[in-house]
Amino acid sequence: MAEDIELLAPAGNWRTLQAVTAAGADAVYFGGVNFSARAYAGNFSHEEVLSAIDYGHIFHKKMFLAVNTLLKNEELKEQLYEYLLPYYERGLDAVIVQDFGVMQFIRKNFKGLPIHASTQMTAVSAQGVRFLANAGASRVVLARELSFEEIRQIHRECDVELESFVHGALCYSYSGQCLFSSMLGGRSGNRGRCAQPCRLAYDVYDYKFQKINDSRHKYPLSPKDLCTVELIPQLLKNGVTSLKIEGRMKQAEYAAGVVSIYRKYIDRYLKNENQSFHVSKEDYNQLLFLGNRNGFTEGCYKRQNGADMITFETSAHESGGAALPVSFSEKKEKANGRLTIRKNQPAEFTVSFRDTKITVTGETPQKAKNQPLTKETLCLKLSKTGRTPFEFEQLDIQLDSDLFLTAAAVNELRRNALQELAGQYLNQYKRKRREPKKEIREKKNPITQEKVFLSASAETKEQLFALLDSPLFHRIYADSFVFSKETVKDGLKKAYAHAKENGKELYVILPAVFKSHTAAFYQSLLGEIKADGFLVKSYDALEFLLEHNVEANRIRIDHNLYTWSNESKNAFAQIGIEGDTIPIELNKKELRKRNNTGSEMLLYGHLPLMTSTHCVVRNLNGCKKTPGVQYLKDRYGTFFPVKNHCSECYNVIYNSVPLLMFSQIEELKSFGIFCFRFSFTIETKEQTEEILKIYERKLSVGMEHATYGHYKRGVE
Repeated sequence: MAEDIELLAPAGNWRTLQAVTAAGADAVYFGGVNFSARAYAGNFSHEEVLSAIDYGHIFHKKMFLAVNTLLKNEELKEQLYEYLLPYYERGLDAVIVQDFGVMQFIRKNFKGLPIHASTQMTAVSAQGVRFLANAGASRVVLARELSFEEIRQIHRECDVELESFVHGALCYSYSGQCLFSSMLGGRSGNRGRCAQPCRLAYDVYDYKFQKINDSRHKYPLSPKDLCTVELIPQLLKNGVTSLKIEGRMKQAEYAAGVVSIYRKYIDRYLKNENQSFHVSKEDYNQLLFLGNRNGFTEGCYKRQNGADMITFETSAHESGGAALPVSFSEKKEKANGRLTIRKNQPAEFTVSFRDTKITVTGETPQKAKNQPLTKETLCLKLSKTGRTPFEFEQLDIQLDSDLFLTAAAVNELRRNALQELAGQYLNQYKRKRREPKKEIREKKNPITQEKVFLSASAETKEQLFALLDSPLFHRIYADSFVFSKETVKDGLKKAYAHAKENGKELYVILPAVFKSHTAAFYQSLLGEIKADGFLVKSYDALEFLLEHNVEANRIRIDHNLYTWSNESKNAFAQIGIEGDTIPIELNKKELRKRNNTGSEMLLYGHLPLMTSTHCVVRNLNGCKKTPGVQYLKDRYGTFFPVKNHCSECYNVIYNSVPLLMFSQIEELKSFGIFCFRFSFTIETKEQTEEILKIYERKLSVGMEHATYGHYKRGVE
């Protein structure tokens, strides 16, 4: 078991890489100059990435490169191949990926390069993990909201490596499902530029706009830092093989200190699995001293959520002081050497490391005039291995008497030998250059469609039946939360009949968080649900439908199954999914370059900013098991609606103002977009009907408080 367990450490710069390697990490993940979800970390230059790969291999460590942002069309088509090629050739051990199109591009163009599906792909069930494994992932980084029981089930049902976060900062939102920073300030978490609005203070109001938090609960969206050192046995027993520490933005001392403590207790457990496991108070306090956010939490491993997971009083990250009591020295690997200096023969130096042995020759020694060479002086010179990764464990020196070589000649012999040794050893990791797969030119069919196809989604019964009665829409999406679990079968049956009477299609929207218990519920209903198709928001729900033989042409994917690029769109098309929703972070310039055939675009709606396992109501006033809407008020006096979906136990925070794109329809049609969706979430029946009237007034009337979203600005 021990050889399968990996302690995975972060590195935001070269010094941290050296520190965590010396502290005991088995693998290190870092970002390069492009496509990293920590754009504000130090990150590695091109040469540093190449050196890091070599450095890791010399020390028998694995090096993982984060390519875990969403890529735009031109980036994927024009930059990704050339960016990754030198690292692939050098022997990079894996890439961490969020974008489904990037995953398929790498699988197609970089044979043999392991792909790790990022936690930002939000896999929360065996179905989601299977989908990603079947798509080419050798490892899935699980969502941080999973329990031990859920991880154990995934491990039991899926033949793929599982990685989980064990220490460091947590997101309030499911990773990859947060647009808060993006919509408020243009700094997208999907592009590695999150401004962390969850760490700000908010007032919380109930549906009557009565304030329900006080000065001791100013930070309702700020989770404590994760610390699971005491849970190491349970993590390993339940199938986690890679234990990941967060912290690419942290100092080397922090990262090395945390790694050293986790290394200590992982080794202790693996050595004595059947004995009691205990973390000393001193070591736990050392972790607190290194850095914490109002204390630690064990996260969701033992329970889904809870008030003691939130900082409330402060969101600041604190440490014990500027000079952290952690030291580390540069790591060296043991090599052996044999130096032979004979009369009238070039000096010969043979060095070996693991299974690699090489011999280099140098100058021919001269007869000594004053001070002849001695074994002691040669040993001293050869031992000065400097910044190389080696130090000599054994040195055998064969020396004839009365000979002389300059110090420069001896140094050059040592330098050449160790350089050649490293090069020969690292050759085993290198891959051959592969030419990129020829891109199939996408045929730009002339735009022949002119008729607009309208759809609308509803989250309440009042919205649903108002939309079913409207002559505007061809398709209605009924959210899974329109009906209770007890009434969903009969409710959908009536809604389906109503839709058919009015000549409409009825689709069902599956929950955004589709865990194993959710799958079990829908499995019992799937054969009886009356619907023309399904809209899914996760890889978990998508795989669930495919595994239950729902035809791919009856499945549409929502905007949070991202199709920023044509490569991503095509990746879904290869499994039969032709209906997608245009991502809401693309601007009109990017939409113009995108293949929008079969794509649906949101035309109206309060956009979801966060989907979270945490519940604002429960954390402040206890669980009421009553769905409803609350509000968060920020420092500018802006109110953000929050819906608690109790049947699946998650919250959705919506934007304060709705997206309204009615005036842009003609321009959007010129981009090949003809399918548009209205998204109704928090609106009353009267508000729903008013929006429809605004649209019917020939698109000329807008709303006073609305937004174009990213249509005109986009994200970096």
